[in-house]
Amino acid sequence: MNIKQYLERIGYEGPVDITFEVLSQLQYMHLMHVPFENLDIHYNIKIDLLHLYDKIVTRKRGGFCYELNGLFYELLKEIGFTVKMVSARVYDGKKEFSPEFDHLALIVKINEYNYLVDAGFGEFSLQPILIAPGKETNDPRGIFKIETFDGNYMLVTKKDTEENFVPEYIFSEKERLLNEFQEMCNYHQSDPASHFMQKRICSLPTSNGRITLTGDILKITEQGVITERKLNTEQEVKKELWNHFGIQL
Repeated sequence: MNIKQYLERIGYEGPVDITFEVLSQLQYMHLMHVPFENLDIHYNIKIDLLHLYDKIVTRKRGGFCYELNGLFYELLKEIGFTVKMVSARVYDGKKEFSPEFDHLALIVKINEYNYLVDAGFGEFSLQPILIAPGKETNDPRGIFKIETFDGNYMLVTKKDTEENFVPEYIFSEKERLLNEFQEMCNYHQSDPASHFMQKRICSLPTSNGRITLTGDILKITEQGVITERKLNTEQEVKKELWNHFGIQL
């Protein structure tokens, strides 16, 4: 892996020391420059290092969790961080959680502290979340907290407008290998039941909001103000993918 080229891809120009400040800035810049997207969902996505590096760094594309966090893991490891991949199960809003390996997240250890790091969950934290039961983490995208759950998992929650902490996903702290996620990756790009199969999505946070293309609807949020526009042709879709996300299909 060419670390210099990867750092250029995410616009990072700072030091590469093993500190929380560097980790936080790397995650922030990764999220700001690499879109969460499923535009290749019908083309047999491969989650091996060479393919991911070519797609995300060389061709300047985005991806979904297995791709984004899978490659970000390699960057952090190459820099020298103590990092591991973990399996997460996403909350469905009905008091249930998805199957194992449904989401790939990272845990990074700095000194005696462990942090949940996620560059591939769409609208989520922009910075690492401290793994300390009951401890709240203030993030530019909200207030997050991690608690123990059901003996074998940790539960990450986010405070809503009514001051309630709402589940995002549960994760095990057991270290995993990238190839363990391949079966669920195949499911998400082939099974009609997968939400990734329902419609295309491409999303990127901005300094004051978010830009998201869902199906043929372009949604731009700025300072809490939302504007939406329907794109009537595939040519318009391709134009906006380039204008807002730097993606050329």
